[in-house]
Amino acid sequence: MLALSPILVFLLVYLSSSILAGDFYAMPITVAFVVAAAYSLMLIRGKKMDERIEIFSQGAMHSTTMLMIWIFVLAGAFAQTAKAMGAIDSLVGMLLQILPSQAVPVSMFIAACLVSMSVGTSVGTIVTLVPIATGLGESIGMPTGVMTAIIVGGAYFGDNLSFISDTTIIATTSQGCKLNDKFKANIYIAMPAAILCCVLYFFIGMDYDSAEHVPTVEWLTIIPYMLVIIMAICGVNVMLVLSLGIVASFAVAMITGSLSFMDWGKSAGEGILGMGELIIVVLLASGIMGVIKYLGGIKCIVENMLSKVSTKRGGEYAMMLFIWLVNLCTANNTITLITTSDIIRQVSERLHIDPRRAASVMDTSSCIIQGVLPYGAQMLMAAALVKISPLEILPHLYYVFVLAVMLILAIAFQYPRKYTD
Repeated sequence: MLALSPILVFLLVYLSSSILAGDFYAMPITVAFVVAAAYSLMLIRGKKMDERIEIFSQGAMHSTTMLMIWIFVLAGAFAQTAKAMGAIDSLVGMLLQILPSQAVPVSMFIAACLVSMSVGTSVGTIVTLVPIATGLGESIGMPTGVMTAIIVGGAYFGDNLSFISDTTIIATTSQGCKLNDKFKANIYIAMPAAILCCVLYFFIGMDYDSAEHVPTVEWLTIIPYMLVIIMAICGVNVMLVLSLGIVASFAVAMITGSLSFMDWGKSAGEGILGMGELIIVVLLASGIMGVIKYLGGIKCIVENMLSKVSTKRGGEYAMMLFIWLVNLCTANNTITLITTSDIIRQVSERLHIDPRRAASVMDTSSCIIQGVLPYGAQMLMAAALVKISPLEILPHLYYVFVLAVMLILAIAFQYPRKYTD
């Protein structure tokens, strides 16, 4: 159990400092992670310091971590250049001309659900829609944290159900079921949660009046964002999408004269540097995970969580809690599902749990816990794009909270029966 303690150290340092100061910006998240990382190195016994650092570095240099960093760099450059040349203002103006202000929250939630389901990535959806949604929110007076949470929640709905999501593919292949069968099992849990949130966002929107100022629409500046959205919906790789978006933003900026060459380059550089804290956090979190795995933390979870399970209901709850605990350590739902898939399959075979049900519980559980982690990549990305603390987003993640309740109830009542009998 001591191997898992770096996560507790991080949470204690970050949350306690912020609560005591009454300000969630008081303790930089990077400092909290540095403290936890230094503590994790102290836990490794019988090794020289350079050997301990090597273990930490092996965890930090995981291929998934490197891929995320590349996405963050490209996302920062695209978001900042598009904003600098007026693309976001133009999109906000266009949407305000189409949508009544009261319909903005529910419309943006549905848009996030559909885009994420099409692209199969919550990160790509967040990068694409958060700047637009928060711009709309500012126009009607809605807090940035609320509007950002709406997009993050919708992004998890689509990521959970998408046929091309990496978590869906891992869950189905590891459990030996078809993609469409897992989708059918999942929809009974995710769709009621989404419908309840749509109703909630409809009533929330009624509290906001029409925007006092509608930005002028410069149609050419919208092209890079529309290109990114269309390519994402078509299933193009997220790195290629962002790279082409950056090229398009440069071309439009030069054609319209909205930015000079040097100003465009400066904006791209600012966007990349703006992701610096996020990149540092991801590297430190991955390194800590490497130490936890080396010290046997994951094995400890397996032995303590799954050794005494004897019923289907208990097995499904154990799966859910197992994934939550591992995801707390990894801060990455893809890595979590890869790590836990063999154990989940063994438990489901032993307890005769339908593979479609096991895949559904796996994927849904990972979306729930990843959605509420203030140090998860999606939350950090969303917060970095609008320059707020992840803890300002967390209380408004209604979809993730409702989905958690739906999953717990579905396990308790073994619903739907088609996949639990």
